[in-house]
Amino acid sequence: MNNADMTAKIADGHGFIAALDQSGGSTPKALKGYGIDEGAWNTDEEMFGLIHDMRARIILSPAFTGDKVIGAILFERTMDGQAGGKPVPQALADKGVVPFLKIDKGLEDEANGVQLMKPMPGLDDLLARAAKLGIFGTKERSVINLANREGIAAVVKQQFEVAQQVIAAGLMPIIEPEVNIKSAERAEADQILLEETLTALDAMTGNDKVMLKLSLPAKPGLFQPLVDHPRVLRVVALSGGFSRTEACAELAKNPGIIASFSRALLSDLRQQMTDAEFDKALGSAIDEIHCASTQKALLAA
Repeated sequence: MNNADMTAKIADGHGFIAALDQSGGSTPKALKGYGIDEGAWNTDEEMFGLIHDMRARIILSPAFTGDKVIGAILFERTMDGQAGGKPVPQALADKGVVPFLKIDKGLEDEANGVQLMKPMPGLDDLLARAAKLGIFGTKERSVINLANREGIAAVVKQQFEVAQQVIAAGLMPIIEPEVNIKSAERAEADQILLEETLTALDAMTGNDKVMLKLSLPAKPGLFQPLVDHPRVLRVVALSGGFSRTEACAELAKNPGIIASFSRALLSDLRQQMTDAEFDKALGSAIDEIHCASTQKALLAA
């Protein structure tokens, strides 16, 4: 797939984006969910090797194809690794899956009810390397815990500044200002985020576009103005701690938004499974998430 093909697939494809980008801090938890306890490795290298093996198994599964999974977000080490003897971005593209890269380096401590992204030294070099490896876009995450307009405005400002750096490198940014679904101020935070994001989108110049990765809103349909905005290529949703069943039910209430799930996609997979068992479990999860992304009226009926 060339860049135009990837753009068209992400803009119009009938599917969802898999999030395979658990990083250092969340890797032990992801491995535990996969059936591998912390005593199974002695070094970080061994730990990352185990998580890479899990991701490669997912990517190479016959259940994981571009027919239903239109994109996949990778951790940097996964981007640099191989699956089936090919560089991972190439292995994905060969299956019709558009590759993205997680670029944020984690979160700052909370201030004004939000957690901004930590500095990203060397980002230009990383973006250039990603582009050479065939990466289409990036993903960068902040967290919103309270309905504090000053804090949320700071999150949106930082996200759009990073997005411009990504666009300048020829890549498509996925802006991810995650609202904590457990927040007592979730609905209010959703509304402020909508307003601040619309203001930032309206201020964009030229022909640039971005993608948005958002928590499913407390009020169904709230983010429709973002789905319809001419500066937005696609809006995707994280599962945010919901189970797959819960996340799919919430997703189906929001027209135009597709999934970009991580835990909700991987929750039934175990290292100890046979390949047949693994492929069946992965296929079932993909089918459920695909349906919630693309057949909303059917689920709502």
